[in-house]
Amino acid sequence: MSEAARVQWFPGHMAKTRRIMASNMKLVDAVVEITDARIPYSSRNPEIKKICGAKPRLVLLNKADSADADVTSMWIDYYNRNGVPALATDCRSGRNVNKFYPMLRELLVDDIEKWNTRGMAGRPLRLMIVGIPNVGKSSFINRLAGAKAAKVEDRPGVTRGKQWVSLDDGFELLDMPGVLWPKFDDKLVGERLAFTGAVKDVILDTEYLACRLLEFLDENYHDMLTERYGIETDDIPPAEDELAGCTVGYEILERIGKKRGFLVSGGEINTERAANTVLDEFRGGKIGRISLEKPKSRGAV
Repeated sequence: MSEAARVQWFPGHMAKTRRIMASNMKLVDAVVEITDARIPYSSRNPEIKKICGAKPRLVLLNKADSADADVTSMWIDYYNRNGVPALATDCRSGRNVNKFYPMLRELLVDDIEKWNTRGMAGRPLRLMIVGIPNVGKSSFINRLAGAKAAKVEDRPGVTRGKQWVSLDDGFELLDMPGVLWPKFDDKLVGERLAFTGAVKDVILDTEYLACRLLEFLDENYHDMLTERYGIETDDIPPAEDELAGCTVGYEILERIGKKRGFLVSGGEINTERAANTVLDEFRGGKIGRISLEKPKSRGAV
């Protein structure tokens, strides 16, 4: 079993956040769930649907400029077919952020009409914004608010307490800390969360992660991989069986380390440095626009 498969990540503040979310659900009119467009399935907390109940929801596929555009379109269609409005956004470039308010008003159109007939025209629309760590939630809020409303750092678990943020167009936002779930039953989910930085690197084997990522890239984004690192991989024989581990990925990692000149005394390749480089460049979008998973029939959304 992989290191990522054994990840158990449920600190006390996250358990507290789950309880706070449930108790504050009655204060809001809708829930906005932010996911990572590169891993829309793995970056969704499966407990969110249960906590939200019948509350209207909007799913944002954030960091869309780093994801494969064709795959993101598949995810948008998937959510729409399942009756969940979804929007691909990018808080850095501002892509589709202007569509956020209109979609929410459409989502709450019946409620708005009801409030207007009761003499409550102009009532603020209150939203709860949720998402696992490192999906760009705070950056998205700051993009909407036009100021440093939420603390932003490129590491998981920064936002620790709930906070209300006043937005334009009559919206009020209840920002909740990022919440992961008690364990990752699917080892691929754990790996993909680790690839994107949603799980702290210090609890994982970075060389193993880089090898697993490189094997995926070689199979699915071969041209991007070889162009970025100036290497060839076609001559690497496939692993004979699963027990061989990431033999293909490790060979690619060594070639990258050699090409980049990551050498230590005696001419040995510094694979740890190469692994950190690969993970950093993937997370920074330097390899290209990459999605790690496509929609499947995975049950309720």
